[in-house]
Amino acid sequence: MSALSQNDLNYIRELIQRHSAIVLDQDKTYLIETRLDPLARKMGLTSLQDLMAALRANLSNDFQHQVVEAITTHETSFFRDIHPFAALKTVILPELIAKRPPGQRLMIWCAACSSGQEPYSIAMLVHEHFPALAGSRLRIIATDLSDAILARAREGLYSQIEVNRGLPAALLVKYFTKQGLQWRIKSEIRRMVEFQQGNLAATWPFLPQMDLIFIRNVLIYFGVDTKKAILAKVRGILKPDGYLFLGSSETTLTLDAAFEPVSIGKTLCYQLHPEKIPPR
Repeated sequence: MSALSQNDLNYIRELIQRHSAIVLDQDKTYLIETRLDPLARKMGLTSLQDLMAALRANLSNDFQHQVVEAITTHETSFFRDIHPFAALKTVILPELIAKRPPGQRLMIWCAACSSGQEPYSIAMLVHEHFPALAGSRLRIIATDLSDAILARAREGLYSQIEVNRGLPAALLVKYFTKQGLQWRIKSEIRRMVEFQQGNLAATWPFLPQMDLIFIRNVLIYFGVDTKKAILAKVRGILKPDGYLFLGSSETTLTLDAAFEPVSIGKTLCYQLHPEKIPPR
């Protein structure tokens, strides 16, 4: 794999930030090159320099979108950082179920859902412990920037390595079927999740008022202004008693005073403080 010039790297960084608002630091050179190399090979190009020449010559949105999809991170796993799921099971879902009228749906949004492990983990948790919710009383919407990764998520087909990461053996046996060397999540769980394309840093698709919002391990890739803009839009769709989950290394501190941290067991989530919500 041949190295990219500084000029090429700057071009890619600007392209990624323009399309996704993701900021790639100077130390991400290796990531850029290793993610673009398979794309170059797929397109029949012999080097990264050839890819850059083709990218500069072909300004189509489709080509640029392929580059963005190749570079953006899709790291995820089932029941990642298990503590938020423990909080859902023991405190948050019982609380929300008790508060809501019997016919009212609970609404959950998983942003930057990648290949679907997070929303499917929530669906399995609900199916296991709150079966009365699993039908018409629950709606799980999952969004991601990448059309390709959403296609994978809808398919619900995972490698042995992927199901080994965080998925309890009992749930693997109960909710997956073996297909060759892979595992497919059963349709009863797939049907519980709606996948949509969505760019957090652009205009959001229509989203109803949410009881729970998961935007985990993605704000770390954005600049401060983009983080503030995203949290401001979250304020507009999170119900007054709803909960926001961020990644373990992310916080609303110094970004949006309307969110106050709530500790539940070993996890930290956020709720809106009614007196600190700025007027619209």
